[in-house]
Amino acid sequence: MKNSRREFIKKSGIGTVGIVLGAAAFSAKSYSQIIGANDRINFAVIGLRSRAKGHLSSIAECKNTMVTDICDVDKRYLTEYSQKVFETFGKKPNHHKDIRKMLTSKDIDVITIATPEHWHAPMTLMGLQAGKHVYVEKPCSHNPWEGELLVKAQKKYGKLVQMGNQQRSSLHTIKIIDRIHKGLIGKVYYAKAWYANTRGSIGIGKEVPVPDYLDWDLWQGPAPRLPYKDNIHPYNWHWFWHWGTGETLNNGTHEVDVCRWALDEGYPDKITASGGRYHYQDDWEFYDTLNTSYEYKSGKMITWEGLSCQGKKYYDRGRGSMIHGTEGSVLIDRDGYIVFDRKNQEIERFDSQNNDGKMDLVGAGPMTTMHFQNLINSIKNNEKLHSPINEGNISVTMLQLSNISWKIGRNLNINPKTGHIVGDKNAKKMCKREYEKGWEPKI
Repeated sequence: MKNSRREFIKKSGIGTVGIVLGAAAFSAKSYSQIIGANDRINFAVIGLRSRAKGHLSSIAECKNTMVTDICDVDKRYLTEYSQKVFETFGKKPNHHKDIRKMLTSKDIDVITIATPEHWHAPMTLMGLQAGKHVYVEKPCSHNPWEGELLVKAQKKYGKLVQMGNQQRSSLHTIKIIDRIHKGLIGKVYYAKAWYANTRGSIGIGKEVPVPDYLDWDLWQGPAPRLPYKDNIHPYNWHWFWHWGTGETLNNGTHEVDVCRWALDEGYPDKITASGGRYHYQDDWEFYDTLNTSYEYKSGKMITWEGLSCQGKKYYDRGRGSMIHGTEGSVLIDRDGYIVFDRKNQEIERFDSQNNDGKMDLVGAGPMTTMHFQNLINSIKNNEKLHSPINEGNISVTMLQLSNISWKIGRNLNINPKTGHIVGDKNAKKMCKREYEKGWEPKI
């Protein structure tokens, strides 16, 4: 019966309506469980903090879906999220602490991953091997080796993997980039992206007993074991090399991906990066300020400026992308776009007005919903994915190579066909991490 349900999902269309049974007599929650139940897509959400709340609201916005299972190593978030699932769907999900046990369920069609970044690739691989489709938040991997492994794994196991750079599903962004490709601003040659924030210090962590609500061993998973400190969980892991990837991958992924998309380029030929930690003396291991650039043999260029602790905006925007061409420029962000001529005169403006990107800055909103809907349409109708793993991984790998360039203190030459570093043995060694014994991802 379960196999026939899966086969039905593959063959049926997203617009399947079912029979209307006096809709007024049913709540939205009960309706989602009764109408077209065989056609329903069952989701399991892993990592249940802020971004996962966006996953839940977007899954609920898509027709004929259900969150059947949730997974987290922190008991507090399991309890809190379970209640939100109940309020949304009228049914409490199955609780899991260990993804490996959760994946034995044959009722799960898709897993969504919103965990710390060192878990993204291993969980995606586990999901593929268990026969599940995957929605994985950016970055899809912790290092370039993992990203390359995921691309190979997706081809081997055949399930879909959508990376969570949701602006790829933004209608206004899709339309304006198509116009750019058709010559709106002449020949495009340079794109600048930026991000600004005013993050505070994370302090100096102290070794303390692991809280009773947290499974620290399972939280670390594939990462070599370190003692628990009081300034790591639940968010500051972003700023430690052991688990995170810094601001480039945390936020730069989105806008650099838009720039690369607009310029219609893949891997660059050369990468440079410079910056430092200027604002605080604490445990933060990455830069808080970074300038990185990508150069192509075609002559095109991309730059990204990240300011984690300095909130100065460009064009009154904390984040965005400016695409330059021989006949003008286009500013693109999640709220819309502005077209300028070559003399900097505004000639066109579009504001999404809450229909697209607005509110998506906080991790939930219409763009995320459309990104999930695109994945569902791909599962049911073979619609083309907007950010399949082989495409999303290019932007992720580029930024990971920026991290390597910054850490090693020199420019990197890149093979544009593979994204591999040319020469520089020491830099190449940084493309893969050490793993806890028994945890190294394999296909």
